[in-house]
Parts: sequence; structure tokens; C-alpha cells
Amino acid sequence: MLGKEEIAKRIAQEVKDGYYVNLGIGIPTLVANYVRTDIAVEFQSENGVLGMGPFPLDGQEDADLINAGKQTITALPGASFFDSAMSFGMIRSQKVDLTILGAMEVSENGDIANWKIPGKMVKGMGGAMDLVASAENIIVAMMHVNKKGESKILKKCTLPLTGVGCVKKVVTELAVLEVTPKGFKLLERAPGISVEHIIAATQAPLLIEGDIPEMQIE
Repeated sequence: MLGKEEIAKRIAQEVKDGYYVNLGIGIPTLVANYVRTDIAVEFQSENGVLGMGPFPLDGQEDADLINAGKQTITALPGASFFDSAMSFGMIRSQKVDLTILGAMEVSENGDIANWKIPGKMVKGMGGAMDLVASAENIIVAMMHVNKKGESKILKKCTLPLTGVGCVKKVVTELAVLEVTPKGFKLLERAPGISVEHIIAATQAPLLIEGDIPEMQIE
């Protein structure tokens, strides 16, 4: 079973040379720490930053450098800063190659719910709706089950939706899943986790073809 850092490491393998990438709040922000050093990647934040680096080391934080989740960040050489209107213009015009988001629920047809639990106070939608409406490639980083052990990988989302039919891939503490026209396809399993364990933890049906390899977490 993977921890949050290991989920981020696995997703970092999906980041390709030359990509412009938007990282959502939570596990996605950790991805910047694990991208290969031999490729050029530009991380974008909807509050108006292009060229984010890894999180700063303790004692090296700059309170004026933050991401959309108000976490302190570093800026790589050549980074640029701009207003949110330009930032959302970049998102809406599909200049971002990959969006990595957290989620509370994902359905078998790629719907995502990641912004509101009825009856609980939330800060607001933020940039999530713009990101899911515009991005061509969305990968979700999330936990497979909730604290009660109930599946968050569902036939149909129960929470208010952020986007419809937009998620392409999901990485959890148990598995890597691809969203296909026929539903979730199991691509990889976490080290030491059986296919039967993943099936039992997943409400939605899974497409399983042949032997399912273990994730390679470097």
C-alpha cells in the first residue's frame, strides 16, 4: 500500500519532457519533488506562477512565493509571475498539457467530485472547474477508500461534481486505473497488493486483462 509521497512518485512518471503542468492541492503538489532531473517541465499555478520548483527546505521559505493552495514554493530560473486573469487564460486556452488533481470521488466514466461535501464548510471551487473543463489530460491522485474503508472509486459519484467525463487516469494507494469507454481498467497494482484486494476495495467494476504488474516506484 502506497503513502502519499509514493503516489506522487508514481504520477511523476507520467510527466514528459516539455510539458506544462498544473498541480492541484494536496498530493498533486508533491509531484514537483519527484520529476526526473533530465527533462524540462514547467509547473503552472492558477494564482499566477509559471516555473515552480520543489518545495523549499526548512528555513528557506519565502512568504511571498506561494501556490494556489497558499503553500510556500520555490521558483526555478526563468520563472514568471502574472495576474490570475492571464493564468486562467492560459488554462482555458488549453496551454496546459497535464493537470494533476486530488479528488474525493471519481466515477467509472471519468466524472470527478473534488470541491464540496454538503454540510461542510469549504473555501470554494477555486480553479478546479476551469481546469477540468479545459484540460486534455487529467490524472487524479487520491486515496482508494475513505476513513471508513468505503470505496471512492465509484460507478457514479455521490458528491457535487466538478467535471464530467474528464479524468483519464487515477493513481491511488492501491492501484493505477485508466478510465476507458468501458469503465476502469486496472493497469498496475501497488507492491504487495493483490488484484483481489483492489477488486474488493472498488465499488465500480474493473476491467482486468492478463497479469497485472506491480508499480515501479523509483
